[in-house]
This record gives sequence, C-alpha cells and structure tokens, in this order.
Amino acid sequence: MIAHLQGTIAEKFINNIIIDVHGVGYEVTVSALDYDSATLGEERKFYTYHAIRENSEDLYGFSSLAAKKIFELLISVQGIGPKAAIAILSLAEAEEVRNAIANANSAFIAKASGVGKKTAERIIVDLRDKVGIPSKYGAPDTPTIATTNEPDEALDALIALGFPLKEATAALEKVDRSLPVSERVRQALQS
Repeated sequence: MIAHLQGTIAEKFINNIIIDVHGVGYEVTVSALDYDSATLGEERKFYTYHAIRENSEDLYGFSSLAAKKIFELLISVQGIGPKAAIAILSLAEAEEVRNAIANANSAFIAKASGVGKKTAERIIVDLRDKVGIPSKYGAPDTPTIATTNEPDEALDALIALGFPLKEATAALEKVDRSLPVSERVRQALQS
C-alpha cells in the first residue's frame, strides 16, 4: 500500500497531478483545493489512498492526514465512491467539511458534484458520530475556504499516533491553537 508520496509536481491536468518521485511519475487525483495550491516544480507531500478495483488502480492524494481520514470515512458510506468523496473534499478545507458533517449541514454536503440531498443526509446520519464534535457551531451554509493550505499538524500527529479522528479532535478541542505543535500534542495526550 502506498501511504504517501513526496516529490516534485511534474504536471497538472483536470484535478490530477503527476508527482515525480526520484524519476517515477505517480498520477494522483486530488481535491480542487489541493490542485489549485499545487505549483509545477514545487516539492510536495501527499498522503495517499490506493483504490484497487477490478479494472483500475487509482491514487487519491491529500495534503493532510486528517483529509485522508475524512475521505476514508466518506467512502465507507453506501453510495459514496472515491470521486464523490473527492468532490465533497473539494468544497472546502477538510476541517470545514468535518464541521459541516458534525453540524448536520446536509445542504453544504449536497453542493458537491454528484451528491444529492438524500445522499448528503445519509452521509450525515452515518458519519456524524464518527467525525467528532464541531470546532465551531452553527456553521454557515457555505464554509469559508481558507486562503492557505496548512493542515493542522497537531491533529495529523495524533492520527499518526493511532488516535481515531473523533478522539483526536476531542483531545485538541480544549488546547490553545496558538501553542507550538509539540506543546499542543503534549497537552492533548495529557487530557
């Protein structure tokens, strides 16, 4: 299984990028946000999900481990495949998508290409208890898209340590975001 790729962005085309890793090019499907933030010639790291089907093998890439975990939760819902999950993650940053699910904002989820109202409601029902508590309540119908593509490194660290997304989010809820990453992780582990 390919867990992540780190290399140079060699080519970009329609939500796919080719990452050159020591002379080998990997075609990776990414969300619209990751696609827009990727620059040709730039060194980038993407966490990957390797989807193997009867007639194809595809790599899906994410700039943060939290986004990958949300993707994996989304494709666990009946009727949601990798393309629909990428479309949902293309709506906003991973944290905003997680908040929309936690706040039962099915109208926001339904804005994704190929996702209807009933499918969005199924996502909410299946995942609301799995994504953790919202980091902000009463989210607007259109979450704001962050201008920077910086993942929460403390959340990624807790997930890498084996915490499920829900528990990692809950552990970081009461920790001051202005602290350095190592201090946030330490305080989250103590709680």
